[in-house]
Amino acid sequence: MTAGEGTGMEGQPPADPGASDLAKPLISDWRDSEEPLMQAPPGNPLVITHTLPELLGKDTVQVELIPEKKGLFLKHVEYEVSSKRFKCSVYRRYNDFVVFHETLLQKFPYRMVPALPPKRMLGADREFIEARRRALKRFINLVARHPPFSEDVLLKLFLSFSGSDVQNKLKELVQGVGDEFMICKLATQAKDFLPADIQIQFAASRELIRNIYNSFYKLRDRAERIASRAVDNAADLLIFGKELSALGSDTTPLPSWAALNSSAWGNLKQALKGLSVEFALLADKAVQQGKQEENDVVEKLNLFLDLLQSYKDLCERHEKGVLHKHQRALQKYSLMKRQMMSAAVQNKEPESVEQLESRIVEQENAILTMELRNYFSLYCLHQETQLIHIYLPVTSHILGAFVNSQIQGHKEMSKVWNELKPKLSCLFVGPSNTPMPSFPPQEGTFFSS
Repeated sequence: MTAGEGTGMEGQPPADPGASDLAKPLISDWRDSEEPLMQAPPGNPLVITHTLPELLGKDTVQVELIPEKKGLFLKHVEYEVSSKRFKCSVYRRYNDFVVFHETLLQKFPYRMVPALPPKRMLGADREFIEARRRALKRFINLVARHPPFSEDVLLKLFLSFSGSDVQNKLKELVQGVGDEFMICKLATQAKDFLPADIQIQFAASRELIRNIYNSFYKLRDRAERIASRAVDNAADLLIFGKELSALGSDTTPLPSWAALNSSAWGNLKQALKGLSVEFALLADKAVQQGKQEENDVVEKLNLFLDLLQSYKDLCERHEKGVLHKHQRALQKYSLMKRQMMSAAVQNKEPESVEQLESRIVEQENAILTMELRNYFSLYCLHQETQLIHIYLPVTSHILGAFVNSQIQGHKEMSKVWNELKPKLSCLFVGPSNTPMPSFPPQEGTFFSS
């Protein structure tokens, strides 16, 4: 997608005068485009009916580096974010992603919000910047394909708003709106849709996904090493070829006692010099294979690991957030009840007793809200667990990409090796240009006994 398509790019005036109004809608327009309350899906609302192709087809977002802009002290990295769904490209900085991430967590605390890569203030080298770009791309694609997120106004604004104040616009969208529990029509009825053994299911799912994460983490580690070895192999092949070329280009004069073999040495040098071209081609094929494995295998593994990690983070938020607050509310309620009983026994002033009763009623309401939030959190966890299982078939995509990469890489390199083999015949020439026998692989070598 080019900068002039869709809503346009920051800092670039639109082609026609009316385009600016479309590119930069008022914040009220963004809010008006969203339903006051999230509607319940038809059928059983707990069940997610999406397939993996449907999720992957929701959107494809590209995140590319744009030329660095130098400030007074630091270089500012910007990204061109292009959405296939919204048919537009916008400029975003890392801090824009941070605010978007924060507003997503604020609005959807009970959903899998993928983590952002870390921010590095000083000494950010090219390798770090590229790794962060890849991580940001994985983040935004996971968000764009997540059912609740994909239909939310926050995502639409982040991917299509071309103004310079996107951070403030994002913050304004969540001010005074409340989180998903407050705006979902089913929030207070979540308990009715949950299975009776939801806590047992939650514990079992958490353990299963923890094990899956650990295995995929090891797979990703090995895939990285395989891709790295392909690149190292390319470097070795290139150096090997260069050394052959250097040997063939040697201009040191032959001593007189070796003059009888001068033609053999000259022919050998010429042949060695020519072989460097094939080794350079082999190195290029190895590099291509390493890059293909990095893009098609390692990145897909990283994407799935990011999703699994977001599920683990969500489980921690459920236990440390909702459950912890619920327990604290119950403890506070128990304390107030004891104080109430003590006040009644001691015949305290009616006003103080009434105040205590009022506080107890408030605390009872708070406990009810916490209980409803706890069930809604479990409701969301049930759906997020389904999403993980919908993504599980991506394993076949990853293995398929790995197998295809190996087949294609070995096929292309085998072709070059086979083309190289006939050229070795000129290496085996005697003093009078008479052919000399080569050593078959299965027979004797210089080191045979």
